[in-house]
Amino acid sequence: MRVPSADDRDAWTAVDAATLQALTERARATLGTPWPTPLAHDFARFYRDGDRDTYEQAVWARHERLARATALAAVTLDPVWLDEVTDGAVLFCEQSTWCWPGHDDMHARHGSVLPVVTDPCVDLGAGEVAADLAWIDHVLGGHLDGHVPGLRARIRHEVDRRVLTPFTERRDWHWLGLDGRVHNWNPWIHSNVLIATLALVDDPARRQRLIGLITEGLDRFGAALPADGAIDEGVHYWWYGACRYLEALEMLGATTAKPGVVAFPHRVHLGGPWYVNHADGPARPSYEQPWHVLHRLARLYGDKEAEAHAAAHRRPGEPVAHEGPGLGYLLLALTDRDWAAVRPGGSPLPRDVWFPSTQVLVARSEAGGSAGLTLAVKGGHNDENHNHNDVGSFIVARDGAPVLVDPGRPTYTAQTFGPHRYEIWTMRSTWHNTPTIRGVEQAAGRAFAAQNVVAGDASLTMDLAAAYPRDDVLSWIRVARLDRATGTVTVRDSWELAPGPADPTVIHLVVAGDVTVSEGRAEAGGLVITWASVEADDPAAKPPNADDGPANADTGPTGAGDGPADPGPARADDGRANADTGPTRADDGPANTHTGPVEPGVRRGGSSPGLPCTIVVRELDDPVLSDVWGDRLTRLDIDVTALGPVGTLELTVKETR
Repeated sequence: MRVPSADDRDAWTAVDAATLQALTERARATLGTPWPTPLAHDFARFYRDGDRDTYEQAVWARHERLARATALAAVTLDPVWLDEVTDGAVLFCEQSTWCWPGHDDMHARHGSVLPVVTDPCVDLGAGEVAADLAWIDHVLGGHLDGHVPGLRARIRHEVDRRVLTPFTERRDWHWLGLDGRVHNWNPWIHSNVLIATLALVDDPARRQRLIGLITEGLDRFGAALPADGAIDEGVHYWWYGACRYLEALEMLGATTAKPGVVAFPHRVHLGGPWYVNHADGPARPSYEQPWHVLHRLARLYGDKEAEAHAAAHRRPGEPVAHEGPGLGYLLLALTDRDWAAVRPGGSPLPRDVWFPSTQVLVARSEAGGSAGLTLAVKGGHNDENHNHNDVGSFIVARDGAPVLVDPGRPTYTAQTFGPHRYEIWTMRSTWHNTPTIRGVEQAAGRAFAAQNVVAGDASLTMDLAAAYPRDDVLSWIRVARLDRATGTVTVRDSWELAPGPADPTVIHLVVAGDVTVSEGRAEAGGLVITWASVEADDPAAKPPNADDGPANADTGPTGAGDGPADPGPARADDGRANADTGPTRADDGPANTHTGPVEPGVRRGGSSPGLPCTIVVRELDDPVLSDVWGDRLTRLDIDVTALGPVGTLELTVKETR
């Protein structure tokens, strides 16, 4: 356990003053007020109206209040804060379940919509509570014995019956990865079980058995990680999967043979708070991440660029950490003197990044800076962790901020990981920068994938035909390229369709910020976006790198579905994203492109002459989305139906300056 106990007064009286002041102010603001109470009817709402967030937010508020009190108790040994810790710990011990509503399997096993206390479920939430109580016991142990004798015995009893015993006796947990599908629940839960084992299990034989099972589980996750370190659901889920894996190995005195995983966050960094996002990950993750952990791990693996990226987030004079990411991370940061002393520099911002396993390419104008345009484009398949149907989608950022975007995901509900996932507009290809072909959008499933993927110099070429559940799409070649000499991004789509229906074929562009549209042209976020058809015999229609060798060619992704898969409430969550089946027509569901009923929150504008461009405005009232993008996103639907079954459209993106 890297955190010293409160008996080490040299460590706990030297904590960062700014952090201590901020924690004290927030803790005193709630001291003496009723504790957040997760209510039974809010738990049951998951089965009534799909809401899981209300219950989970109450749980997280309880975690954060307890974390503040624990840190202040360790620093001050003040009975006021020891009492606050006691109240919070006992409230968790008396909570009917530590599981989050969408995870507890009591409904499937017992037909109940409320927790079944005799059959505890080990999920992400249970692991988090177990680890919090373990940290409390470890840091405050002797002081709790003197202040509230009996509390530590209660903690051990509850962690044992709710987590440690079910972990060892039930070996059918889906997150163990025994079925070959390994996702981020695996290291997230295993790392928390490890913390509880090290802090609370005194019997040597039982401790060794638990560590053996934990190690086996972590090994399954490590084996599934691709060699290039890519995380198919993005950097937000890196924190809740791969990072937990690396930390668990560190606690066990081991390291990974795939150190590239440490580099993943900085390799997908666009600039400032923005990151390349795919699947359920947000483009602007919370700033309150445990950067001190990445800093420590980067030094452990000797990755100077990852270390610099972490250090870039240290703000001298400001708190070293926040209680939001969890009690353990707060305690680690408060006692990490190296992190407190870090002086920030710039993030490395690599010039070129290519992940073969997920077929994600990132190219920027020059290394070390976010000025100008950055292109991120993916191939992949539609059975990735926390999957969105987004094969061939791309992002264009200006000065590090995305303008042509991937929206991310809304607040999690029962629908998110159920059979109707792909009725949620953010999950569908119609709200990614992809085509809809003859009225049909992409389908979910491993078979719906990019083919003939070739990574070139700041370019990616692929065939999107197989991503669509149609047999008349003979080919749809997309070439996305950053031309550094001209500071221009081009995306060229060339298609060949067999004779078939005349339903609309549309190329979608999802745009952040204010948008103005005229014939063949749009302006947004300091960018000018133009589009025009290209004649088949035009030399410009030849894809860049067309004469390059096949060294970087892939027939399909090699490991994109093998990475981690999840976090919880409004901060992250559930494992199996792909519950949908079959093709979806673009005009079937609520995220209608051209015809059909109008969904609330969606406004459609007129089209411009030439190739028709319809403007679709999506009003954002979900804070998970609006906190990133503001009050709306705009989609441009460029109708290329008139170009016929064989055609080419070139999209060009330049800065206005």
